[in-house]
Amino acid sequence: MSSWIYIDGTFYDKENAKISVFDHGFLYGDGVFEGVRAYHGRVFKLDEHVDRLFDSAKVIALDPGVSKEEMKQIILNTCAKNKIHDGYIRPVVSRGVGDLGLNPYLCKKATIVCIAGTIQLYPERYYQEGLKIVTVATHRNFNESLNPRIKSLNYLNNIMAKIEGMQAGAPEALMLNPAGMVAECTGDNVFAIRKNVLYTPDVHSGSLDGITRRCVMDLAKARGLQVVEGPMSRFDFWVADEFFLTGTAAEIVPVVELDKRPIGDGLPGVITKQLIADFKAFVKEEGTPIPTLV
Repeated sequence: MSSWIYIDGTFYDKENAKISVFDHGFLYGDGVFEGVRAYHGRVFKLDEHVDRLFDSAKVIALDPGVSKEEMKQIILNTCAKNKIHDGYIRPVVSRGVGDLGLNPYLCKKATIVCIAGTIQLYPERYYQEGLKIVTVATHRNFNESLNPRIKSLNYLNNIMAKIEGMQAGAPEALMLNPAGMVAECTGDNVFAIRKNVLYTPDVHSGSLDGITRRCVMDLAKARGLQVVEGPMSRFDFWVADEFFLTGTAAEIVPVVELDKRPIGDGLPGVITKQLIADFKAFVKEEGTPIPTLV
């Protein structure tokens, strides 16, 4: 089946979907994006994802050139064009075409791209057996340099950490902030459970304000768990009863080992499994329906 890519108002097949080599998204990673999921013919948390996309754009002084409602329609139409029932959507807003200099104000118009397809971040066995991960030396960006709350096209910070983790034989890697406190993994938020309290680093520690993260926190509260956001060290994860990651692509995946130290009894935790089940049930009910294109 052909994939149809939205670029600035037109759909192109995969082979012909192209942008200019002078686009500053390509030249400098100057732009923002979102990762969005569709479940059961509905786009999950569409409003929240578009709000975060526009927040990221505002912080880097990037005008998308469309309204939030227009962006939502672009996402929905891209899903409809590709007949997405369950899938993954990647809306991208780049600075647009400019010259070889850094000056973003010479880019007259943003480029908008939207891709809809499928994604599988981790093999199924990791959801059953749990991940074994390591801490890497690459720190998360300083908030004052490139704030991690911006979902930027420049993902080199995360990629360098991912390389370190994979070279150590781990499928995912834990990143610390410059103060040595836990920020997040290379592509996922992190949670620890101890004595029926759910802990997660706050966004000021260098974590993305994840949409799945927020959803899981709500589900945990509905189960009666206390949820605490704040600074966390590796100590807090090493001594945790349970440990899991969350992300749009990953959903919820257990972690059973950090830096060769088993988490709890070394198996996916009971509460983690309950939250996975709660999340699967929740996504069946929530979302913006994908239209049928005539």
